[in-house]
Amino acid sequence: MLLNKVLFSSALVLCGFAAAAQDIDKIINAAEVERIEKVLSADDMQGRKTFTPGIDKAADFIASEFAKSKLQFFGDNKSYFQQITMTKAKPATVTGNIDNQALTLDNVAANTTAAEININSLKDYQVIVVKADDDFSKVVFPVFDLEKNVLVLVDTAHAKRFKSMQRFTGNAKFPSAVSQVFVLTSNLNPAGISLHIKNDLTEQHLKNIVGVLPGKSKKDEYVVFSGHYDHLGIGKPDKNMDSIYNGANDDAAGTTAVMMLAKYFSSLKEKNERTIIFVAFTAEEIGGFGSRYFGKNINADKVMALFNIEMIGTESKWGTNSAYITGYEKSDMGKILQANLTGSKFHFEPDPYPKQNLFYRSDNATLAELGVPAHTISTSKMEEAPNNEPNYHKQSDEIGTLDMNNMAEIIKAVALSSKTIVSGKDTPTRVAKQ
Repeated sequence: MLLNKVLFSSALVLCGFAAAAQDIDKIINAAEVERIEKVLSADDMQGRKTFTPGIDKAADFIASEFAKSKLQFFGDNKSYFQQITMTKAKPATVTGNIDNQALTLDNVAANTTAAEININSLKDYQVIVVKADDDFSKVVFPVFDLEKNVLVLVDTAHAKRFKSMQRFTGNAKFPSAVSQVFVLTSNLNPAGISLHIKNDLTEQHLKNIVGVLPGKSKKDEYVVFSGHYDHLGIGKPDKNMDSIYNGANDDAAGTTAVMMLAKYFSSLKEKNERTIIFVAFTAEEIGGFGSRYFGKNINADKVMALFNIEMIGTESKWGTNSAYITGYEKSDMGKILQANLTGSKFHFEPDPYPKQNLFYRSDNATLAELGVPAHTISTSKMEEAPNNEPNYHKQSDEIGTLDMNNMAEIIKAVALSSKTIVSGKDTPTRVAKQ
């Protein structure tokens, strides 16, 4: 008798899942995936690089899809665009000395939005040294997050990395009262410094695209679905490829998922108890500025979960009908998602590439640092060649390399696995704040 009850209950679960899957197939399917992907990864989007007409065209398309789903605007926004103002500081002149070494545009870089920088003493700024045998990235990258004036002396052994960093510091950034100044020098213990930098400042503008599906009984609790819609733009032709970095997988795929999830949840006619926020982030490729701005303009304590979707256009290492969740061990969100897929053929796995530190390399990181169970869902193979993604950050990342059927299954799995979080039945544990 007990066995019959168990079998009957299992049959009900399977039938219920099959019915839900059948309904969702009408909205999330390979044909619809391909329709959206074709637009976002088309050549006329010019690789969706920040501050270009191509990314503005992509933003308009995403907003039009949000409008079709009848999403509301976010906060006080008057449209689906969350406007972001950035400042670009281009060094016009650099003069001075560090002991007897002349300081010039070639050996100085500044991460700043100030019109002028004057350093007349080594006591003016906190001094950090990057020695010849130091790991450049581990020492330098954390400096950019410091809320203080810093002078970084970089050994000339890192000259190549220094040049790359100069290009990075020249990017637009949020206005800030502090500066990080980098000097390439063999003199890592100088007696004194005199440095004057004059910058030409220009404003540049970016925008996230944000749409909202208000909740009912728990409308002040948020569930966020996100992906970044920017990519790398146009470069030099590579062998038989053209010059456009179409970014079909990175991350038109994730952005496609966000639009399709918006359409799906909207079709359920207000069955979400929690408010759902759908956001296409900008500027992930140049520093995650879109997600960082979003994080500063939302109460993180009210965000119950964030599903960030990144590069789901190819099979995972486990094949089709599977994906991994970064930071799986940092909350119980992954276990909740998998439990909601009981009876399906789909399975989520923990991130198999922990050495790549993927949890902190995508747009989920901003809110995760604030304690939100914010995770990235991906299928991208981030191993060493030849087992990695062959088209990652290349002109060959085009729509023809993607599996539309598998993408549809992944998006459906995200929708179905999130149901108890959206309904308010389940609340994932928080991530430890950084």
